[in-house]
Amino acid sequence: MSQRFVFPRLAGCCALFVVASAALAQTPAASPPASTHDTAQPMLPAQLQDFGAYVDSARKTFDVPGIAVAIVKDGKVVMEQGFGLREIGKPDPVDAHTLFAIASNTKAFTAAALQQLAEQGKLKMDDRVIDHLPWFRMSDPYVTHEMRIRDLLAHRSGLSLGAGDLLYWPPTSYTTKEVVQRLRNVPIKNGFRSGYAYDNILFAVATLVIEQASGQSYADYVRNHIFKPVGMDESLIDMTYLRPGMDVAMGHAKSDFKDLEPVPPMAWVNDPGAGGIYASVHDLAKWMNVQLAGGVLPTKGANGKPARLFSEGSQSQMWSMLTPIKIGEPPIPELAPLMPHFYGYGESWFLSDYRNQRLVWHTGGWPGMVSRVTLVPELHLGVVVLTNAESGAAFNAVTYRALDAYLNPEQKTDWVAVYDKAVKKAEAKSDDSYAKHAAARNKNSKPSLPLAKYAGTYRDPWYGDVIVSHENGKLRLRFSKTAQLVGTMTPWQNDTFTVRWDDRSLNADAFVTFALDVDGHVIGVRMEPISPLTDFSFDFQDLRLAPVKVD
Repeated sequence: MSQRFVFPRLAGCCALFVVASAALAQTPAASPPASTHDTAQPMLPAQLQDFGAYVDSARKTFDVPGIAVAIVKDGKVVMEQGFGLREIGKPDPVDAHTLFAIASNTKAFTAAALQQLAEQGKLKMDDRVIDHLPWFRMSDPYVTHEMRIRDLLAHRSGLSLGAGDLLYWPPTSYTTKEVVQRLRNVPIKNGFRSGYAYDNILFAVATLVIEQASGQSYADYVRNHIFKPVGMDESLIDMTYLRPGMDVAMGHAKSDFKDLEPVPPMAWVNDPGAGGIYASVHDLAKWMNVQLAGGVLPTKGANGKPARLFSEGSQSQMWSMLTPIKIGEPPIPELAPLMPHFYGYGESWFLSDYRNQRLVWHTGGWPGMVSRVTLVPELHLGVVVLTNAESGAAFNAVTYRALDAYLNPEQKTDWVAVYDKAVKKAEAKSDDSYAKHAAARNKNSKPSLPLAKYAGTYRDPWYGDVIVSHENGKLRLRFSKTAQLVGTMTPWQNDTFTVRWDDRSLNADAFVTFALDVDGHVIGVRMEPISPLTDFSFDFQDLRLAPVKVD
């Protein structure tokens, strides 16, 4: 699990202190009351009477232009509201219908789609992936043979944290099938099913399984079989469906970790099952109510009985722990009350406990937007927080104030202040990390070769080509399939350079180290992020770049 909770993105797993609650993971939620889909709005709990001011304090503290929140309880919408602005410098407000990228909260929709197809007899969750995609390969033959559909959703494949993310993050020109085909060269660093390491690439595999089994595109399947029956009329599969004039939030990121600026929307069409959906809290309130109702929809079936999105048995599988996750120590004492007694991952849901209640939850991160969906099944309670800046601290602080209103009403914790302290500590550690690199640097050293000698095309077995060019006396580095990964290289020491990306919102500058043979020829290149706050999806450290020989 990523410890970089300050700037969570695609992984959605960076919620170290976000952990939540559960009874037995295999126990289905109790049946909700008959009024489960009644949207009459009840009164807010006493602890939330000043909730608007509290959310605004979170926005101000963590520099978030806009936040949208929905709370559901016992099948009713307690609140759905927007706070702040869709984009800095513009007057349009965030409201309950504003669309945000929900990123890895998409994963739960992928799991639901697979479970639906299993109920239809089109697949079994324990089928081998190669039964449906015969060409599928991992880098280990045993893992290839034993990988089951359920494994695709559980982060227990043996891949390392974020392995292969550079195949689609930032956006690349690879197709979904090409991404999955390149899995055969992505290194497996851990034992199969031996432990937890968050990945996104296996959800590209799940995307193709859904398409193969259903005969529909992922977008069409989710739209027709999930969005439509749930009533999520505002939701879109990815940003390519956005149109001018829509009520949509603009993402914001801090360039160089300092200056908040708008981030253009990102289209993630080559791994949609991992995180591409745009949704509003209005629609996600409906999604949470269906989840809390055990799959029951707000409509009647042909037999006059309540229609279902999926069965209670399917939900039990999605909410059963498949992969235990190690529980770490809180970075500051004030976060100790959030540390769970158990923690793990099911089928696209995190499972843990908070104040003696089971939580089923997930986070999501995207360029400029992060989010969290949290369910308390036994209380039929759900909270969703969507933001248009990269602050996990903001969505955590808002989520836990909402949860405490029901789980701990006697005590009113200022989670904004707590997370602010944790953020400052994490940032200080990042500064210390760079200071250590700077202290170890020999400023008098020079590259072993003339700069032009480092130029060339370098190939990694799973990503492909990275080009270093000598332009106007400087080295420029370009990832051949990733338009945003273009930057200028500056000597650091010896044969190590830093690359500073032209797009300063990436916050992913890296060290680039060339290895030379005894004759002074480059034989390999390694990379690693400079800052520990860089999102783990920039998995530069997994690249094994070697020069491409010119005939």
